[in-house]
Formats: sequence, C-alpha cells, structure tokens
Amino acid sequence: MDGIATLMPSRIVAVARAAYARPDTEFLCFGESDQPGPAGATAAAMAALARGDALYSDVRGVLALRHALADMLTRLHALPVTEDRIQVTASGMTAVNVALAAVVRAGDRVVLHTPAWPNPANATLLRGASVDAMPLDALPDGRFRLDMDRLAAKLPGAGALVLNSPNNPTGWTASLAELTAVLGLCRTQGVWLIADEVYTRLVYDGSEAAPSLLDLADPSDRVIVCNSFSKTYAMTGWRLGWMVLPSGARDQVAEIVEVTHSGVAPFIQAGALAALDDEAFVRRFRAHCAVGRQLAVEGLAGLNGVRLAAPDGAFYAFIGVDGLQDSLALALSLVREHGVALAPGSAFGEAGEGYLRLCFAQAPERIERAMHRLRAGLQAR
Repeated sequence: MDGIATLMPSRIVAVARAAYARPDTEFLCFGESDQPGPAGATAAAMAALARGDALYSDVRGVLALRHALADMLTRLHALPVTEDRIQVTASGMTAVNVALAAVVRAGDRVVLHTPAWPNPANATLLRGASVDAMPLDALPDGRFRLDMDRLAAKLPGAGALVLNSPNNPTGWTASLAELTAVLGLCRTQGVWLIADEVYTRLVYDGSEAAPSLLDLADPSDRVIVCNSFSKTYAMTGWRLGWMVLPSGARDQVAEIVEVTHSGVAPFIQAGALAALDDEAFVRRFRAHCAVGRQLAVEGLAGLNGVRLAAPDGAFYAFIGVDGLQDSLALALSLVREHGVALAPGSAFGEAGEGYLRLCFAQAPERIERAMHRLRAGLQAR
C-alpha cells in the first residue's frame, strides 16, 4: 500500500511456511531452542501475575532487576557495571532499535559486518540512514575473520558501527584483542559502537562469557551494549532484553523507551529476576548446545563440497556449499524433498549467499535425524 514503508520479505519465514506444510519436518531454521526456559522463571511470573503485578512499572525497568543485571555483568566481565547504566527493554531487538533511535539520524551511515541478522539493517533503513555492509572474510576452513584494515577504512564519517559477537549466523566470536582494536578505531573516529551481545554466554571454550565490550569500554565511551534473555535462558517468547549505556545517558534513553513501548510488564520482569538466579540452567543449556554443535559438525564430516567449522559461539552451524548460488531454492528443496528446514544464507545479506544456517540448540535425537536428512539432501543436489 502506498505510504507504508516496505522491507524485503523474510526468506527465513518463506522456508518456515514451507515447513509448516510438511508436519514431519525437522525445524531448524529459527534461532530458537526446543528446550524450555528456567522453571523458576515461569513460576515467578505466574506468581507475580496472580498477585496482580500487572500495572505500569518504572519505564527504566524494575529496580531489583536492574540491580541484578548490573551485579551479573560485573561478575562476568572485567569492569564494573552500575545500576544507573541499565535500561530494561521489551526484547533484544528493541534494545538495538532504541540504541539506533538514540544515536542515528536520517542521512547517517551505519557500518554493519555481514553476514548478519537482518533486523538491525532494516531498523537502520527505517530511520532513514544507510547501511554500509562490510563482509567478514570467509576462510578456507569454514571460519570467519573481521578485517581491521577494511573496518578502519569504513569508519571515518560513519554515525555508528553495529557489532554482533558472538555472531548470528556465522558463530564468529571476536577476541579481546579484536574488540580492543575495534573500540580504539571507534574512539578515534568518534563513532558510536552498538554491540549486540545476545549470545555472549553461549561459547564453547570453557569460559563463562565471550569477550565483551564490557571488559574494555569506559563508562564515558560511546558504547551501547544490547542483550536479551531469549538465547542464554531459552526465553524467546518472553520478549525481554536490556541495554548497558554510557554513564549519564540512561534517563535520556528511558524517554525513547517510553515512546517506543512504554516499559516491560512487571510480571515478565519477575520471571527474568528468577532466571538470573539460575546459573545452573545457563550451564546446562550451554552443555546442551555443545552436544548439538558436535553432532552438526560430525553429521557433515567428509561430505565433499561442504565447509563447516565448529563455531566459537552462538548456536548455529553456518554451512558453506560449493557452487551454491541460490540458497533459498536449496532450503525450500530440502524441506519439500527431505523434511529438514534450514535458513538460507541469503537471508543474512549478500555475503551469506552460498550458505545454509542450522540452529543446533535442539535435542540430540532431533539433530541426529536432521543431519541424516540434510546429508542426504546435500548429496543429492
């Protein structure tokens, strides 16, 4: 309809709709686990709702949750985070959108490395800014690398850089040295750095968290870190996230939240507070994902024309297929002919073409069935 903004239709949704038409499909195309979130979170939310805790609450977030988030982040990272820098949001994507609303203006240029989850780019376009995509370097072994020289050439004159590490869809995870270099470049150029760290607890090197801008950035830096309960706590449908802001910026950003979604339901925040108390869940879920990661890599081992390295973080296998020029067509074919649904790499930008993304945060028996079907489908193409 004329007058309504138009965005490119989601290619992941196109695959999902095909999968809905075949009930026996192994559904691995969404960034979502089949595991339930913390039982304590559900119980706490239900208790809060039962006692009528469903009225307007502080738009900044419930005070107890803000303190709990600050304490958790201070424990995980090298530098302290204080409550007055925490803003609660209705999802991690809302956190990214609010960050863009806070620092990006029409006509600005936003640098975004790709392949990338498409929502931040679309949110940038809706603000009247332009997206300057910078592909990660695809290495022969299936891994990815951020080229610092190319990034340095992109940043002069940019309004913001959106950095996603651990990365969706590739699993690329920036080292502390790389984050130090990125932060230095942004400081030199006066560029806002919006860090999407929603997968920060899902790393497989024995660490409790991936390297983070919260290990490095001063409270005065132009850095906004966005996070979510969706991935670490398997709470995708709860729609709850948070931001860590520069000192002194929280109340200004709270006004943007007020006109965006007017705060988060207090009973949802009660569930989140209980989730933060359940570190055992985080460890179990990370171990669950690690099993899926191993099964995905083993399931495609030795398959000619297929490139896959075990990702350092997040819960995706980003599968390179030699000669693939239409990943959407292949993904649809895999659903219809083999009963396995993966996201087409082209859903994550031009740099993603030639790949398929598989979410391995699923039960082992489901991953095993899916890998058997996927292997057969790739051999048949």
